Amino acid sequence: MVNTDYLPRETDVLIVGGGPAGLATALAVRQKGLRAVVIDSAQPPIDKACGEGLMPDSVAALAKLGVTINPSRLFAFKGIRFIAPQAQVEANFPYGTGLGVRRLALHETLVEHATDAGVHLAWQQRISEVRDSYAFVNDQPITYRWIVGADGGNSIMRRWSGLEIGEKVTPRYGFRRHYRVRPWTEFMELHWGEECQIYVTPVNNDEVCVALISRDPQLRLDEALPRFPAIVRHLQGAEPVNLERGGISATRALRAVQKDRLALVGDASGSVDAITGEGLCLAFRQSIALADAIGRNDLSLYEAAHRDIRFRPAMMAQMLLLMDRYPALQSRALRALSNRPRVFARMLATHVGAASASDIAANIFELGWSILNV
Repeated sequence: MVNTDYLPRETDVLIVGGGPAGLATALAVRQKGLRAVVIDSAQPPIDKACGEGLMPDSVAALAKLGVTINPSRLFAFKGIRFIAPQAQVEANFPYGTGLGVRRLALHETLVEHATDAGVHLAWQQRISEVRDSYAFVNDQPITYRWIVGADGGNSIMRRWSGLEIGEKVTPRYGFRRHYRVRPWTEFMELHWGEECQIYVTPVNNDEVCVALISRDPQLRLDEALPRFPAIVRHLQGAEPVNLERGGISATRALRAVQKDRLALVGDASGSVDAITGEGLCLAFRQSIALADAIGRNDLSLYEAAHRDIRFRPAMMAQMLLLMDRYPALQSRALRALSNRPRVFARMLATHVGAASASDIAANIFELGWSILNV
C-alpha cells in the first residue's frame, strides 16, 4: 500500500473519498493513462451498512474496470426472489449471475487493484480547502487538473461546490448484520412487510447478510425479524457474526453533478433507494463515464451520461417504493406478480439492463392491469 505520509505535489485527477466509488473512479482514469490520487480520512478496509449483493450489471461494470474478486470471498446467486405472506415469485437473471460479497472484502479487493494500477492512495488525509486548480490536504497544497467528489451521501465536496442547491432527498434507514449459517437459497431474497423490507443475501458458503430497510429510524433487526417467520426459521440457532450496523438509504436527486473542473460520483452525486440494490452499480458505471468525459476534456458528457445511468434504477425504485408506502397496493402487486411470473422476469431483465428503458412502461402497464384483475 502507498505510504500515507507522502502526498504528491500534483496529479491529473484528485479523488476525495476512498470508498468503492472513489476507487472505481481511480481505476477508470488510470485506464486512460492519467495519474490519480485518492484521499480519505479513514483507514482501510472501510465498512458500510449494505445489502452486499452485486447484480450482473455491477459485475460487468467491475469487469470493465479490470476487477475480479477471489471466488473464496463471494457467493454467486442466480436471481431474485420476492417473498410476502400472501405470495412469492422468483426469476433468474437473463444473463450472468449476481455476487454476494462482504463490503469489507469488496473494499479490500478494490484497494488491491488500485494499488496494482499505480493509484496513489493517501489514507487518514483530510481536504481542508479547494481552489480552482489546487487543494489543501492536511494543509499541504496539491495541484490537479480535475477533482472528484466521491465522499458519500453527506458529501463535503457537494456542499463546497454548491451543487447541493435544489437537491431533493427522501431518506429511509438501513441496518445490517451477518449470520453464520449455510445459505438456504441460490437467490437473493427480498422479504416484504407492511412497514419494512428485509434483504437476505448469501455472501459465502457459510454466511448470509440480513439487511433491514424502513422509514422508521428507530426500527432495528431484533424488533423487525419476528415479523418475518420464514427468515427466523432459517436463522434458528445461527450465530451472529458481528454487531448490527446502520446507515441512511436515500433517494437524492441533484440538478447537476459537475461544475468547472469538479465532478461528483457515487452517492455524492445523488442516489437511488437501496430497495433497488443498484447503488454500487451506479457508482461503477458513473466512474467509467466520468473517466471517458475527463479523457475527452468535457465534463458535460458526464452530466448527460449520469442522467442516462440513473434513469432505469430511479424508475424501478419509484415503482417499488410505491409498494412500500401503500400496503394494499403491495399485497395486490405481489399476488399479481406471483400469478404472472413472466412479468416479474421481464422486470428483472429491465432492472439489470438486459431490456430497453421503454420496456419499463410496458411492464408497469401489464403489472397495473394484472393488479386490477387480482
